[in-house]
Amino acid sequence: MDTLEVLRNLAIILISAKLFGLLARRVNVPQVAGEIVAGLLIGPSLFNLVTENNFLQGMAEIGVILLMFSAGLETDINKLKKSGLKATLIALAGVFIPLVFGTILYMCFYGYAPFGSSRFIQAVFIGTILTATSVSITVQALKELGKISSYVGTTIMSAAIIDDVIGIVVLTSVLGLKDPSANITNVCIKTVSFFACSFVAGIIIFKIMQAIDKKWPHTRRISILSIVLAFSISYIAEKYFGVADITGAYVAGIILSSLDDSQYIDKKMDINSYMIFGPVFFASVGLQTNLKTVDVTILAFSIAFVIVGLLGKVIGCGLAAKLLRFSKLDSLKIGIGMMTRGEVALIVAQRGLKAQIIDSSYFTAVILLIVISSIITPILLKLLYASEEKPLKA
Repeated sequence: MDTLEVLRNLAIILISAKLFGLLARRVNVPQVAGEIVAGLLIGPSLFNLVTENNFLQGMAEIGVILLMFSAGLETDINKLKKSGLKATLIALAGVFIPLVFGTILYMCFYGYAPFGSSRFIQAVFIGTILTATSVSITVQALKELGKISSYVGTTIMSAAIIDDVIGIVVLTSVLGLKDPSANITNVCIKTVSFFACSFVAGIIIFKIMQAIDKKWPHTRRISILSIVLAFSISYIAEKYFGVADITGAYVAGIILSSLDDSQYIDKKMDINSYMIFGPVFFASVGLQTNLKTVDVTILAFSIAFVIVGLLGKVIGCGLAAKLLRFSKLDSLKIGIGMMTRGEVALIVAQRGLKAQIIDSSYFTAVILLIVISSIITPILLKLLYASEEKPLKA
C-alpha cells in the first residue's frame, strides 16, 4: 500500500473521528458514538473518502487490544472474584437466549428446518453470530462515566470474558455439524488450558513485574514491558489456544492490575489509545459498513436481526442479573452493557462465510447490528447512570 495513501487515510480518520467525537460530547453523547458515525460518513456508505484495508484493520486490532488491556488494568481483582459466579450465570443466559432467538428468527423467514439439514445449520449459525459479545464500546463508555471499576462494570467485563469462552465452544460445535473434523473436546481443553496457564504464569509474571516496579518505579520501561506483555499474551491466546486475542489482552491487564504503578501504566496506555489507535478502531466499525448495498429483502431480515440481537442480550443477561438479586436498574445496565457486538461477531460471520454455511448477504445484517448496538449502547448507559438519582423500584 502506498505510504502517502496511508498518511492521507489516517489524517482523514483522526480529524473526522475527533470532530464528531467532540460534537457527540457537546450533545451529551459518548465520544465513541461520534467516532463510529464519522466512520460511516467517510466510508463507502456516503463520501467513500477512506477504504478499509489490511493496514487499518491491523491498527484497529491494536486499538481494541489496548482498550481491553486498559480495562484489565482498571479491574478490581476483589470485585472480579466476588462477581465470578454471577458473571458466569449471566454469560450463560447471554449466550443461550440469543442463540435460540436467532435460530427461531431464521426459521420464521425461511421456514422450519429439520435437525441436521443444511438449512438447520444455517439457522443455528445465525443464532451463533448473535451470541458474541464485544464490550469494547461498553468499556469506553463506562470509562467516560467513571464506572469501569464499579461492581456492575466489573460484572459486565467478567461476563463478557466468559461469554467469549462459551462462544468459542458454540462456534466450534456448529462448525462441527458442517465439518466433522472440528473437535469440540480439543477446543474445551485448549480454553481451559489457557486460563490455567494464565493463572500460573500470571503469578510468576506479577512477582517479576512487582520487583521491577519497586526498583524502577514510574519509569517508561515499566510501561514498555507492560505493553509487550499485553501483545504477547494476546498473540499466545489466539495462536496456540484459540482464545480471542482481546481476551488475552484483558487477562494481561488483570495480571498487572495490582501493581503499585498500575494507574501509571494505564495513563501511558491511554495516550496511545486516545491519540491514534482508539479512533481508528471505532471509526473502522463505520468503514466496514456499506448501506448502499442493502435491498428490501435483506433490509427486512436485517431489521429483525438487529431487534432480536439487542433484545436477546438484554433479556438473557438482564433477566439472569435480576434473578441473581441485582436491582432492576443494575440488571438493565448489565443487559444493555452486554448487547454490543463488534470484532467477535465479525469473526464468527467470516468463519461462516469461509465454511460456506451462510452467504455474504447476511454480512450486512451483522454490520448493521454492530453499528447500531455500538451507537445506542453508550447512549443508553449514560441515560441509565444519569437516572441513578431516581432509582427504579427493585
